[in-house]
Amino acid sequence: MGIEPIGIVALVIGVMCLLRGSGPTVIAFSFFPVLGGAAALLFGSTGIQPGHFFLGFLLLSTLWLHGNPSFVIDRALRSQPFVWLTLLVVYGVFIGYFAPRLLQDTMTIVPLGADASAGINGTIPLGPVSGNFTQAVYLVADLVTFSLILAIASTPQGFRHVVIGLLGFGAANVFFGLADLVSPGTPLVDLFAYIRNASYTFHADELVAGMRRIIGSWPEASAFAGASMAVVGYCGTLWICGRHSKVSGILFLVSCVLIVRSTSSGGIAGLPICLAILYATSLFRCGGSTGTRASLAVVLAFPLAALLFVFVLILSDDVYRQVYDFVDITILSKPTSLSALERGSWNASGISNFFDSYGLGVGLGTVRTSSFAVALLSNVGVPGTLFFLLFLLTGVHLPRGTPRSYEADVGLAARNGCLCLIVGSLISGSTVDLGLIFFVMAGLRSAVPRGGRAPAPLPA
Repeated sequence: MGIEPIGIVALVIGVMCLLRGSGPTVIAFSFFPVLGGAAALLFGSTGIQPGHFFLGFLLLSTLWLHGNPSFVIDRALRSQPFVWLTLLVVYGVFIGYFAPRLLQDTMTIVPLGADASAGINGTIPLGPVSGNFTQAVYLVADLVTFSLILAIASTPQGFRHVVIGLLGFGAANVFFGLADLVSPGTPLVDLFAYIRNASYTFHADELVAGMRRIIGSWPEASAFAGASMAVVGYCGTLWICGRHSKVSGILFLVSCVLIVRSTSSGGIAGLPICLAILYATSLFRCGGSTGTRASLAVVLAFPLAALLFVFVLILSDDVYRQVYDFVDITILSKPTSLSALERGSWNASGISNFFDSYGLGVGLGTVRTSSFAVALLSNVGVPGTLFFLLFLLTGVHLPRGTPRSYEADVGLAARNGCLCLIVGSLISGSTVDLGLIFFVMAGLRSAVPRGGRAPAPLPA
């Protein structure tokens, strides 16, 4: 075991936050998931990301130093989304252990993670793989994160700390994206060497349409675009609702540009869907005495901007050709590329595994796919997919809070952030784990009570 420089930084920040209180701890925790390509600790070829490493400090702060364990447990047990997420975790761990053993050698799979025995097409006979353990750990960490954020955000002070922490995540993601954009030939390359130390394959210097792909602090462009779509949903909604407008508006606009500039096919295909979610939010948020100027501007200006863009394409052949060539390279021609064919074969294999396992799944972390929907069905089957959908319905989708209040607007932003992140995962997600930041936003959304009640007072 070895601790990396970024792990030492996380350790020092964690100790300092514990001494300062729960607020700095939860804000720092919300930032660290942005380091998706880093390893704080290394156990051979296995690494612990800084976000999961810092989760230990959040546990100490919330359950021991600055919190009340009984309050956290009581808040979780009273939460319907917590019950469904717990069932997903329990079923995932159970099926992840037993399915690969009971169904061993009855079908072939594309294993999650490298396997030395994989054939030319990347398949191996079904059996236990390392992903069964690692994905179970990740899902348990997701459950712990959701529970802690749910309790923290149930207090007025903690609620604002989580809001600020998520804005910090967005700012950090934008910073690393811009730094990656200008890093070639600068000392910033050395900075990225410290946060790209995990045992992943990094696609940092690939060119698409003559442009160098942006990956920020993530292993590849699709992961960076996926995180950026979460920022677009969260910060875009805050801006539309007139909450933290200056910061959220800048982060929203820059994230949109970086998604396009990343040349990620999933990001470019998913961004219009995210913008459609925000436009629908603007329709419901504008008008009345509590309507915002930003929401009204979006409702009126977006159709006009779309029409103007179409007219420019029609009138300028050069602009049309440049836009078409870019879209053709990143999206239209993508299905015929080698990577797309490979990812398509992963999904086909995953769907076959779903049916071959009689809809129960072949085990959490067993197979690799290229779509979150296929990952759910193939790994945890119908039961696990149903548990996740019920969690999504009760914790993320259902309206919460007094309409157009600060808590309701922030909850709406967290909901849209979750939905936009899922959009990216549906296009290119390879596992059931959606990442810590998804469950931070889901916990914030679930902490907003239904109806007109304010968050609970601070526990004694």
